[in-house]
Amino acid sequence: MKTFLSIGAGPGIGFATAERFAREGFRVVLSARNVSRTQELAERLKAQGYEAEVHAVDASDAANVAALIAAVEAQNGAVDVLHYNAAILRQATLAGQPSDTFNSDLAVNIGGALVAAQAAIHNMAARQSGSILLTGGHFGITPNPDYLSLSLGKAGIRALALGLFEPSKVLGVHVATVTVGTYVQPDSSDASGIAEEFWKLHSQSKDTWTAEVTYPA
Repeated sequence: MKTFLSIGAGPGIGFATAERFAREGFRVVLSARNVSRTQELAERLKAQGYEAEVHAVDASDAANVAALIAAVEAQNGAVDVLHYNAAILRQATLAGQPSDTFNSDLAVNIGGALVAAQAAIHNMAARQSGSILLTGGHFGITPNPDYLSLSLGKAGIRALALGLFEPSKVLGVHVATVTVGTYVQPDSSDASGIAEEFWKLHSQSKDTWTAEVTYPA
């Protein structure tokens, strides 16, 4: 059974994407800082007959992110799909955000994604197989000064996906992002639509691999 690992699994895009891959026969591993809420999401998947487990992770802690991926690989044999969905949605302007929260926001919004990709890509490359999927956002293209740390984080996510796409393709690893241009509610058609875009990216044949899709199109 293939393994889908979600880092920053929440009730919206994170859950919908995990559910979409579970429908295709993947074992789902959900991880987030709040274990109890993440466990509730796992129980929803189990109630549908899917295999799901939960791990705690602090996406701002590089060592913790790397240790999570190592633990999931040791337990399940491989991480076939990594979905990085963690983000801090802080409303703060340049003048209104202290440097400590700014730096901690960026550690989650982009730093954790970089570490996760570094940790997962080695074994994926050894197998010449795997997908690293990143939840992007339109603030990465059109920054919002009221959500500055999120805007910079999503710009980083987009740069990470586009920058890694070609060198990772040579290794047999598909790195891609869905740039989300709408506010997504849990259990919504938007959450399901974005999950479907992630599934389509993973399902592409190598000669048609895409680095980025936008939602809505």
